[in-house]
This record gives sequence, structure tokens and C-alpha cells, in this order.
Amino acid sequence: MPYAAGMKELLDSFWRAAAYCLHPKVILLSLLPLLLAVGAVLGLGWLYWERSVAAVRATLEGWSLVVSFLQWLDSIGAAAFGVVLAPLIVVVLAVPLIVVASLLLVAWLMTPSLVSLVAARRFDTLERKHGAGWFSAGLWSLGYMLFALLLLVLSLPLWLVPPLVLVLPPLIWGWLTYKVLSFDVLAEHASADERRQILREQRWPMLAIGVMTGYLGAAPSLLWAVNAVALVLAPLLVLLSVWLYTLVFAFAALWFAHFALAALQRLRQQAVPLAGQDPGTEPEVIPSALPPALPPALPERLPPT
Repeated sequence: MPYAAGMKELLDSFWRAAAYCLHPKVILLSLLPLLLAVGAVLGLGWLYWERSVAAVRATLEGWSLVVSFLQWLDSIGAAAFGVVLAPLIVVVLAVPLIVVASLLLVAWLMTPSLVSLVAARRFDTLERKHGAGWFSAGLWSLGYMLFALLLLVLSLPLWLVPPLVLVLPPLIWGWLTYKVLSFDVLAEHASADERRQILREQRWPMLAIGVMTGYLGAAPSLLWAVNAVALVLAPLLVLLSVWLYTLVFAFAALWFAHFALAALQRLRQQAVPLAGQDPGTEPEVIPSALPPALPPALPERLPPT
């Protein structure tokens, strides 16, 4: 696809996805993953928050370098940061799990219905070829989720570098969003060959969608950076973050659905044979009309001898 046409399709699918987010069905669909995620976060927080903070604080106090750093903070009047350091570390470690869980809940509980909504309103004539079932999509999502969590764990030391903490996690989340949602939105309508072809040909536009939504998904994490001193409100901030994550990934699913189904429709239109011609056969050649045959010439009469 030419660059200008690709940008036009990206922007077109972007504003369509934004408009669909206001649809009552989309709002209702977002409630189920939101309630499940909120319930899980509240339950795990109630069970493990104080234990986790105490364990992290005890670990920090066992490191002489950290103790010296906290004493230096006390000497400059920044003791409040030392108080919130342990809760902040717990939150930093929990946020990637919350992000990945929100993405998977949206992919499993919302994406099939969102794709059906987009198809019914915009691609109602697009044939469903069922290239992948829910089991294949689930295995695909789980595999890439585990790989993304491994990447996040391996990149943790780099988060100590201030610029990289704002770059690496959104890139990993965006890459995971691209891998999961690009597969899910094509699972119902595209055949396996069509899905592989679209994922190959539209790799960079779809990766751009994933990275952009990954940075949108990183926005809720700024709540913790801005309100580090207010971590006593951690349960409320977690609930707000889960809600924002759910909205961002629902928007991403709609964006991928509009873009990928449009690409699938173009692919099939390009493959349609000429009307009335059997695919794979040579076009019929009509012989040109020949002039009518002349009657045989009569023999000339010989003159009398």
C-alpha cells in the first residue's frame, strides 16, 4: 500500500474507532472485563498489599546502600519519599500485570463482539471464513503474553534509567497489543492464508497502531508518578487505572477491526476474477470472421479450331 493511502486508512480507522467508543453496546461490553479486573485487583490487594509492602520494605532495609540513600533523603528534608518508596515499588511491579490482564480480558471478552459490530455496520457483505477458533486465539494470546512478561522482567534494570522507563514498557505493551489484537480481529472473517498475508503486508501499519495504543495505555501509569506522595489512595488509583486500561484496549480493538477488515475487503476485491470467466482458465478467443468462399471459376471455352 502506498504511504499516502496507508496514512489515510490509518486516520480513517482511527476516527471510526473513536466514534464507536461512544456506542451504547461498546460501553456495555466494557463493563464485564472492567468488573472482573476490578474484582481481581481488589481481592489481590486486600490479601497481599500489606504483606507485599512489608516484604519490599524489609528487603530495602537489608541493603546498606538503600539505607544510606534513605538517610540522605532525611537529611535534605525528603523523608516523605522514603516512606512511599516501598509502596511505589510494589505498584511498579504490579502495573505490568494489570496492563497485560486488562488486554487479555478485552481480547477474550470484548473483541469478538466488537468485530461483529464493526462488520455488521460497515462490512456486512464480508464473508466469514473462520480461519481460527477461540482455542487457537487463546493459545496465541497466552503465548505472546508470557513472552511480553519475560521481556518486561528482563528490561527491569533498564527502568532505572529515567528516559528508558518512559520508552521500554509502552513499546512492549504496544507490541503485545499488535500481536494479540491483529490476530483476534481477523480470526472470524479471514482464512488462515488471508490472515497470514494481511499480517505480513500490513505489518508496519498494525505495529504503529499497537505502539500508539501502547503509549495511550502508559498514560494511566502517570497517575502514580504524579501522585507518588498520595499512595495512601492506591486502591482508588488502581481502580481508575484499570478503567482507563480497559477503555484504551477497547479502543485499540476497534481500531484494529476497522483497519484489518478494510484490508481484508481490499484483498478479496483484488482477487475476484473477471465476471463470467472461470478462474484459472484461458480467456476464450473468438476467431475472426473469414470472407465467404468464392465459387469455383468456370473453365474458359476454347476457340474452335
